[in-house]
Amino acid sequence: MRWPALGAGVVLVAIAFAAATGVADTREGLIYEVVTLLAGLAGVSLLLYGLVATFSHARPTASAPRVATQVTEKVHNAGELLVGASGLVLAAILLAGIAATAGGWWALLGAVLLLPMIAGCVYLCFTFARGPLRDWKIDFQKLMSNR
Repeated sequence: MRWPALGAGVVLVAIAFAAATGVADTREGLIYEVVTLLAGLAGVSLLLYGLVATFSHARPTASAPRVATQVTEKVHNAGELLVGASGLVLAAILLAGIAATAGGWWALLGAVLLLPMIAGCVYLCFTFARGPLRDWKIDFQKLMSNR
């Protein structure tokens, strides 16, 4: 299903680009605009689905037997604080830009849309601050790894 989704996504994005050439301030131009938007949305969605399914497909590996280990308390490192604080700063910059250019109501809508990101960043900062075991070094390799 991955490769057909990628192919269909490429075709729909090509249709969107082709339809964008006919967009004008006429009835026919509005139809081209709708085709551009819908084909682009569907094409990008299929491309993302196909790419994620292709590159995150689990490959079978030989697994070692599981050994029972004691669960120890997690040590929170400063990388969590860095990611959480930088996300909050980014959200504040985005919301300030929306408020300055579009007004308060649009900033409120932006805040609603950014709410999951803001909540996740606050959670990271809060768990670092409340964690009994904190390490003040930032491990960039651990931040960038997929695991």
